Amino acid sequence: MDLDAYTFVHKPAWDRLQQLATRRKRLSGAESDELVRLYRLTSQQLAGLQARSADPDLIAGLSVVLTRARGRVLGARVDTAAEIGRFFTVRFPAALYRSWPWWVSVAAVFLVGSTALGWWIAESASARKHFGLDTDTDRLTRAGGEFETYYSEHPHDAFAAKVWTNNAGVAAAALFTGVLILPAVYVLFMNAVNLGVSAGLMAEAGRLEAFFGFILPHGMLELTAIFVAGGAGLKLGWTLIDPGRESRPQALARQGRATAVIALGLVLVLLVSGFIEGFVTPSGLPAALRIGIGALAEIGFLAYVFGRGRRVVLDQEAAAAEAEAEHMPSYSAQGHPEAVAAGTTS
Repeated sequence: MDLDAYTFVHKPAWDRLQQLATRRKRLSGAESDELVRLYRLTSQQLAGLQARSADPDLIAGLSVVLTRARGRVLGARVDTAAEIGRFFTVRFPAALYRSWPWWVSVAAVFLVGSTALGWWIAESASARKHFGLDTDTDRLTRAGGEFETYYSEHPHDAFAAKVWTNNAGVAAAALFTGVLILPAVYVLFMNAVNLGVSAGLMAEAGRLEAFFGFILPHGMLELTAIFVAGGAGLKLGWTLIDPGRESRPQALARQGRATAVIALGLVLVLLVSGFIEGFVTPSGLPAALRIGIGALAEIGFLAYVFGRGRRVVLDQEAAAAEAEAEHMPSYSAQGHPEAVAAGTTS
């Protein structure tokens, strides 16, 4: 089956379902019957699309439409607690897993670039001069200097709130300027430069161990969240370049909804990293223990993505394949819209 042709043929019906599901006015009897019919048909079509590994953002968009339609069909209030639970157990981990190639690529480029810059600054006096770092940096790098006191000069709770706000701003900039690509790249580039410069100066002063002791506890999870934001933002920007069969406004709206899921979930991830930076990083605990706490948080996040997220995606694909076998036996591999449309009328 030609998935693009299939989507093109059925999109008017999906738009009509969205219109009926979100209409504020009371539906007539005929409109209610139409809503139920479109809801059932779209549910079957969604299962078929999932089985054929269609665009995950298209699938997510149809899932949202079906959720709204189901609420209208049942005439029931949305269970807020259940929806929040579903968000963190299904939608968010699945969105992270489906987008991992983007943010892992961002992570690789970021870390290689910042490491190379740090090595250059540590080993080359001309590099330090180029960046205006050839003056006395002892105030920053010495034991008890500005690099270390940054984490302890404010009360823990106030500092945690401050870094949460700052990191959320960086993540938001990477996410929502990604539609223009270059601004998101600039945000990521400047953060990589800042990290590389700090690492290079501390290494040049012979205090690289202290650098990792203060950066790693919170930095592992914090940077991962920024990588996720950057990857999702760049994917949003790529949609502007290559919208597929949809118009650019439609494609951007679809991808924007997927980006919003990631943005909402990252609020909690950054809250955890902010708590670690505010209370664990500046604590008197041994460096190994502080790093261990940060590593546990990072491992927990990655297990959440590649464990829970992967399992959700595989379960959805298995259920979709079963539903397709039951409800879509007449769909063949023919790619013409007329053939696909004819298959849905039987």
